[in-house]
Amino acid sequence: MPLITDSIYQRPRWLFNRHLETIYPAIFRKVELEKPIRERITTIDGDFLDLDWYKQGSSQLIIVNHGLEGNSSRAYILGMCKIFIKNGFDVLAWNYRGCGAELNQQPIFYHSGATYDLNTVIKHAEHDYDEISLVGFSLGGNLILKYLGEQEMVSDKLRKGVAISVPLHLSSASKKISSVENTLYSKRFLKTLKEKVILKSKTHPGEIPVEMLKNIKTLADFDDYLTGPLHGFADAEEYYFINSSLFYLEHIKVPTLVLNALNDPFLSDLCYPYQLAKNLDNVYFEFPKQGGHVGFTVANSEKPYYSESRAVEFITKDI
Repeated sequence: MPLITDSIYQRPRWLFNRHLETIYPAIFRKVELEKPIRERITTIDGDFLDLDWYKQGSSQLIIVNHGLEGNSSRAYILGMCKIFIKNGFDVLAWNYRGCGAELNQQPIFYHSGATYDLNTVIKHAEHDYDEISLVGFSLGGNLILKYLGEQEMVSDKLRKGVAISVPLHLSSASKKISSVENTLYSKRFLKTLKEKVILKSKTHPGEIPVEMLKNIKTLADFDDYLTGPLHGFADAEEYYFINSSLFYLEHIKVPTLVLNALNDPFLSDLCYPYQLAKNLDNVYFEFPKQGGHVGFTVANSEKPYYSESRAVEFITKDI
């Protein structure tokens, strides 16, 4: 049974609740890292993706995937890149459509299940490497798990995966993040998402239903009016159902770790599938009592975060 019950993570005493665990690293963490090599590649539909490379001649590559409204320069991404560079890997952190310095060209954006773009990145990179492993945070965790479960798409060079703070069940997680308790987070996400929609409506007049913005009060509303229909889904619920990684886990063939803190303010009960874990051979679940959302801070600021050291341990050791 790949359920890890002896997680050793403990939060620092001064981060005494899950919101502090979530907010502190997002605001105050700084990671020093060499400037990456930026590469822009073209997607099959004529759009572009911006890739940040950290190369040191390794035959093994780590591809790091950010979360909702994140990008390749966020501290949690740089921290993960840094520890894998230190351990001898080449690292690639990429920006989803509309998440880099420039707005993307097509009317669509990115979403939790847009594995076609992840596949483009992997296909672009795989020729230069013997092995590739994937690391994803939050939305990016859902993305890599769905990709690994889509057997016909998976590269034969994929070795392992690590997904951190993952909303495995998108519908219930969306309701959780839209709750009163999480108003601060959802308002922040909605602000930047709406700004992108307004900008996109100027480059694609008539294609983006900008008039719907007045009706959008929650992230679920945003997905119902915009994310779903823009990307070919009838509404939010169809989008959530088709793209929830929970429904792809049983098809994953490479060793994969899901690291979800039990006190994550964004995750619903369905994001901790204890019963399913008993029936899976390749997906390992670790549910520390603490950690917040994309947190896992450690007391010593000179040391890697727990999620980073845990990812390296899982990917480098034999299972």
